[in-house]
Amino acid sequence: MKNCIIAQSGGPTVAINASLAGVLKGNEQSHQFGTIYGALNGITGILNDRLLNLSEKIDTIPNFIEKLKVTPAMYLGSCRYKLPTIESDPHTYQRIFDYFHEKDIDTFFYIGGNDSMDTVLKLSDYAAKIGSDVKVIGIPKTIDNDLCHTDHTPGFGSAAKYIASTIREIAHDTFIYAIKSVTIVEIMGRDAGWLTAAAALARTEYSTAPQLIYLPEVAFDKDACIRDVKALLEKTNNVIIAISEGIRDSKGNYVSAAEAGNDTFGHSQLSGAGKALEYILKDALSVKVRSVEVNVLQRCASHLASLTDLNESMALGEKACELSTEGASGVMVTVNRTSDAPYTTEIGSFDIHNIANEVRNVPREWINEAGNDVTDEMITYLRPLIAGEPEITFEDGLPTYLNIAHLLPEHQ
Repeated sequence: MKNCIIAQSGGPTVAINASLAGVLKGNEQSHQFGTIYGALNGITGILNDRLLNLSEKIDTIPNFIEKLKVTPAMYLGSCRYKLPTIESDPHTYQRIFDYFHEKDIDTFFYIGGNDSMDTVLKLSDYAAKIGSDVKVIGIPKTIDNDLCHTDHTPGFGSAAKYIASTIREIAHDTFIYAIKSVTIVEIMGRDAGWLTAAAALARTEYSTAPQLIYLPEVAFDKDACIRDVKALLEKTNNVIIAISEGIRDSKGNYVSAAEAGNDTFGHSQLSGAGKALEYILKDALSVKVRSVEVNVLQRCASHLASLTDLNESMALGEKACELSTEGASGVMVTVNRTSDAPYTTEIGSFDIHNIANEVRNVPREWINEAGNDVTDEMITYLRPLIAGEPEITFEDGLPTYLNIAHLLPEHQ
């Protein structure tokens, strides 16, 4: 029996370990791989010979797969490493595939977002170029929900649930004061506004908050925003605004307090869209204005995880294992929605060449004409993704997760 390597990359989510657990569960059913290795800190774990024997973990830790499913973030750690092109650095690819040969690897599974799918694309292309039998399969994850050719991505549903719950709690906090105020909530989303759109789920029969929602897909109009807020304050004391970190003006400039260069993949590093809007509204309005940056809080909030999200994420891992037995390579596992009510899906796959380095934006028709809210179609799309609550084990009042000491510096 040959072996496999699984790695995780990019930003953490509540559900990425559920996909890892799914691959392990899939192998329990197929018995395809003799040893399942986990590469620590993404593709760099292969380059630096840092592997964790996951088969041993299954044998020595009771209920390891079930515990892994509900453990947040990345059990194997992550990286932000961009593989060079094959043409510019063939030596790196040779090192990786020599390592695969040394470890008798049949399949490399990479769990991650858009940048991780770039790695899947490059490795699968190199395997085809040299005639290698090693299969490379991508398993999606990203709270940004911006991967193409899949209805949604693992991690998004749980993050959306956190955002909606947080906005609802902010509304309860804000409404207690009989004074005019504006609260701006900045939510992650550099190029796509899916997560910010989820703020609309916070609304109830007694609260329309957030009253305004701004996404990167529509140009932000400062003057229109000021007019909208003034009009709302004539009817209510408290206005809550949800904005994506990546909102831009009509010229394509970020509405941001600061832009701190680019990351290794060339993405703009943004800071303070909420704070920038706070200053704008403070200058224009004679009311209390404050901004809140949610930032990383929604990424690993297992206490507000969506059971639907975890179950689907695990199913995607199982499907990846199945695809490997079928000989597939250069593909990403996908979720295809077949019905909204009742909510049903099919798990499939798609060619990585049509996914890597592409961005799936919120459809313009799911944003209202004024560009300051989302439509009912968006609500219909979002609602099933946040359904259900997993069972989390608590000890001394706090949730307990798998030990990740292997990621600490003293173990490197």
